[in-house]
Amino acid sequence: MKNERLKSLDAFRGFTIAAMILVNFPGSWSHIYSPLKHAEWHGLTPTDLIFPFFLFVVGTSIALAYTKRVQQGANKKSMVKRIVWRTIKIFLVGIALNYIHHFNLNELRIAGVLQRISVVFLVCSLLFIYSRWQIQVWVASALLVVYWITMVFIPTPTAGEVSLEPGINMAAWIDSYLLPGKMWQETWDPEGVYSTIPAIATGIIGMLAGKIIVTKLSNERKIIWLFLGGTILSIVGYLWSLNFPINKNIWTSSYVLLTAGFASILLAASYFIVDVLRRDKIARIGVVFGANAITVYVLADVLAFIFYTMPAGGNSLNIHFVDLFMAFSPKLGSLLYALIYVGINYAFAYFLYKRKIFIKL
Repeated sequence: MKNERLKSLDAFRGFTIAAMILVNFPGSWSHIYSPLKHAEWHGLTPTDLIFPFFLFVVGTSIALAYTKRVQQGANKKSMVKRIVWRTIKIFLVGIALNYIHHFNLNELRIAGVLQRISVVFLVCSLLFIYSRWQIQVWVASALLVVYWITMVFIPTPTAGEVSLEPGINMAAWIDSYLLPGKMWQETWDPEGVYSTIPAIATGIIGMLAGKIIVTKLSNERKIIWLFLGGTILSIVGYLWSLNFPINKNIWTSSYVLLTAGFASILLAASYFIVDVLRRDKIARIGVVFGANAITVYVLADVLAFIFYTMPAGGNSLNIHFVDLFMAFSPKLGSLLYALIYVGINYAFAYFLYKRKIFIKL
């Protein structure tokens, strides 16, 4: 494969970030359509697909970015230094975003979305540089199986029995000892330390998908393998969920396989439409977002101070907007506000894209 950006992957990444902004910034948290909510505990909604899709793309991007360098014998120590530095930057930005919401060290949450992304990026990058794809398969499998065993078969000390309930499962118990700072839900955190272990497997599966893309296989065979692999993963994930329920909050092994399977299928479709059929216009919005994905995610969080917290006439802008729809459909008003907010962030992303400004945290 030529050393060029894969538009289908940029589009996939970008649409995923746009979806993150859409679900994270509704006009009102009291008025949200069900598909735009996370499952309360066990189960899956479209919103629960977004974060694992991004981690899958992180893994795929690693394969595309580093394959040629590794094959050409690039200095691995130099590569590792850049990887570690990028990991630190992303992690610290994540903590900073948590801090600016309270400006109180006692309320500081160390865990978070960017923090998990940084850890997955670090581990997957090192695995990619220092191991073959067969080893990566074994590592991902081992992570998922060990996580399953500890969560399903070992009694949780706080409960005195095996439990997958909020705050009293094995992940929450381990996090209570390992995770500094405040947890998102007092007794548990969806981006905690222990549940990051299976999240790493999500990134590894993304790397394996990237491995398929960079091979010398024909486009047709690449698409077939991505689709077939995704279908098998989805089926295995569903079957596994009969014993280990699909759950984003504790990132269960079944959740990893099911969501990674869906991601692989969508990547195959995106690759076919964008890079094979050359339907570039369909991917335009996604590519603009994807070119500065993490930067746009951070920007959305910072701009929220203006669009969600700054008072204007007694209430914030989002409340004023949703109030206009209160008489007939506040959920519609909440969705429209979220879409407008996505559009505002797209304008900034487009500004950067047109000027070829690519900020790599």
